[in-house]
Amino acid sequence: MPVKPDQLRIVHYPHPALREVAKPLKAVTGEVRQVASRMLQLMHEVRGVGLAAPQVGLPWRMFVANPTGEPGDDRVFINPKLTNPSPQTHPHEEGCLSLPHITGEITRPTQITIDATDEQGQPFQLTSDQLAARIWQHENDHLDGILILDRMPAIDKVANRQAVQDLEDAAQG
Repeated sequence: MPVKPDQLRIVHYPHPALREVAKPLKAVTGEVRQVASRMLQLMHEVRGVGLAAPQVGLPWRMFVANPTGEPGDDRVFINPKLTNPSPQTHPHEEGCLSLPHITGEITRPTQITIDATDEQGQPFQLTSDQLAARIWQHENDHLDGILILDRMPAIDKVANRQAVQDLEDAAQG
């Protein structure tokens, strides 16, 4: 069934798409490029720095990211693979567009390498020890059905209990 990119919206927890393990894309098609463009648009509308396909209800191994907010820094990552995580880790507060009003201190490797394909079908590799590294790891977690709720320490889970309950209640209608 074809996707209608203009109808894509950011889904909120506990939407089941957020817990699915996304499937690799077989090819970079016009549809994939249109979805990537719509995802970038949605990400910018809510002033986010990354958005994964499961966050718009699609089980695709794809995410978009922009650590600076500058239009020229938009990037599409198709079938990404993370490698070479640094042994050094650092805790930092993270939020998530699918978990509004919820933040937690998430510990991640400070440096990582990513191999992916861009929206033109060209493979590329990047390494970062900046904000981009954290974004890539966060968005890649979405592709594996992992949320910041799964990575935050117990104290943050307790602090966010009511916000999580509110999202669950809203989903019940």
